[in-house]
Amino acid sequence: MKISEIHINKSNPRFIKDERFKKLVTSIKDFPKMMSLRPIVIDAKGIILGGNMRYRAIKELGYKEIPDEWVKRADELTDEEEHRFIIEDNVPFGDWDWDILANEWDAEQLTEWGLELPSEWGVNPNDLTDEFSLPDGDKAPFQQMTFTLADEQAVVIQNAITDVKHTEEYKYVETMGNENTNGNALYLIIMQWAEQKT
Repeated sequence: MKISEIHINKSNPRFIKDERFKKLVTSIKDFPKMMSLRPIVIDAKGIILGGNMRYRAIKELGYKEIPDEWVKRADELTDEEEHRFIIEDNVPFGDWDWDILANEWDAEQLTEWGLELPSEWGVNPNDLTDEFSLPDGDKAPFQQMTFTLADEQAVVIQNAITDVKHTEEYKYVETMGNENTNGNALYLIIMQWAEQKT
């Protein structure tokens, strides 16, 4: 499909700022398959109902034509449904589980992919720190720790955590109520190291 057949929706109230727009451009450049999975939605006249920013990013990348599967025509919608779609397409209905993200995902990658990490994390994930506590109030007796590692160090640690999860000892590790598998695996590694040291 020719880019000239698609038209920006000037009444779309959604926008993104420069830094996030650059990340979107990079994302489409590095992972174009995402466009097939999340196409630009247009009406019968080719006006964008969903995907204004993706459209702008594609133009920024210099595309004159794009694969047909990057665009979905929604010409069966009434005017009221079109207006509703424009808003609901941009409303984040769900919430992120920040504990899972902090412990199971790489913070730097999340940031590269455009996810804004919340200020209530209390630290910049890229900063070195050995102190971190959850906000006061009713909370479980757990602590979250964030470390800054060289890429090579991170690979070694991630591999060690993955490996120890496949051992017999991991089945019997004392979790103390902690449900985070990476935290429990790291605890086991440290306990094994401490035992070897003595």
